[in-house]
Amino acid sequence: MEVSATGLAFALAAMVLNSVAGLLESDATRYVTRGRALATQPRYLGGLLVDGLGWASTVVALRYSPVFVVQAVLGGAIALTAGGARIVYGSALRWVDRLACGVCVVGLVLVAASAGPERPADPSSSAVLALALVAVVLVAALVAAWRAGSAWSLALVAGLGFGGSSVAVRAVHLTAGENPAALLAGPSLYLVVVFGAVGLIAYSRSLERGSLARVTAILLVTEVTVPGLAGIMLLGDSVRPGWWVVMTAGLVLAVAGVVVLADSPAQRPPPLRAAES
Repeated sequence: MEVSATGLAFALAAMVLNSVAGLLESDATRYVTRGRALATQPRYLGGLLVDGLGWASTVVALRYSPVFVVQAVLGGAIALTAGGARIVYGSALRWVDRLACGVCVVGLVLVAASAGPERPADPSSSAVLALALVAVVLVAALVAAWRAGSAWSLALVAGLGFGGSSVAVRAVHLTAGENPAALLAGPSLYLVVVFGAVGLIAYSRSLERGSLARVTAILLVTEVTVPGLAGIMLLGDSVRPGWWVVMTAGLVLAVAGVVVLADSPAQRPPPLRAAES
C-alpha cells in the first residue's frame, strides 16, 4: 500500500498539531506548584485539546498509509517543537540541533519512500488477540509504573500505549472498511480506547515525575519504532521489495535525530518570571 497524498497530508497535519500541543504542555509545566497540579493548568488542557485534533488527523492518515510511515512522520514533531521553542521563547538552537533536524527529516523521507504497494489483508483473529493481550499487559504495567513513580517506565508505557492505539486504529480501518456496524461489532475499536487511555494516563504522570527531555525521548523513540514493526508483523503493512535496508536506515536516522533533539536546551521552557507567576 503506497503512501497516498491524502495519508501523507494528514500525517503531516498531525505532526504539526502534536508539536503545538507539546509546546503548550511544556509551557504548562512552568506553572506547576504543590497547590497547582499539571492537570489543572489551562495550557495543559489546551494542549490536550490540540493533541485530540492531532489524534483525529492520525486516524485519517492511518486509513491510507502504513503504521510505520505515519508513526515516523509523527516523530518529526520533535524537530518542529525545537523550531517553535526558538520562535516562542527565543531559545537558541545548537549546531547539533540543526544537524539533528536535518537528519530527522532525511530519515522520515526514507521511511515514507519505503512503503510497499500491496494493500494488507484483513487482520487475522490471532493478530487481534495479540493486540488484546498486549493491552492487558500494558494496563498491568501502567499500574506497576504508577506505584513505582518511575518517569522512564511511565514514558515507556505511554509510548507503547499511544503506539498500540495507532496499530488498533489501523486494524479498525482494515476490518471495518466503510461499514459502521462492523466498526462497532469488532474488538479493535475498544482496543483503540484502552491503548489511548493507557498512553494518556502514563504520559501525564511521567511529566509530573521526570524531566520533559527524558520523557519525550523515551516516548517518541518507542512510539516511532515499536508500532511500525507491529503493523508489519501483525497487520501485513508492506515494505517495497529490496527497501528493508532503506527503511531501517531511515528509522535509525529519525530516532537518532529525536534523541538528540529531545535533550536539546531548546526543548526546555525558560524559567518562569515573577511577573508571569
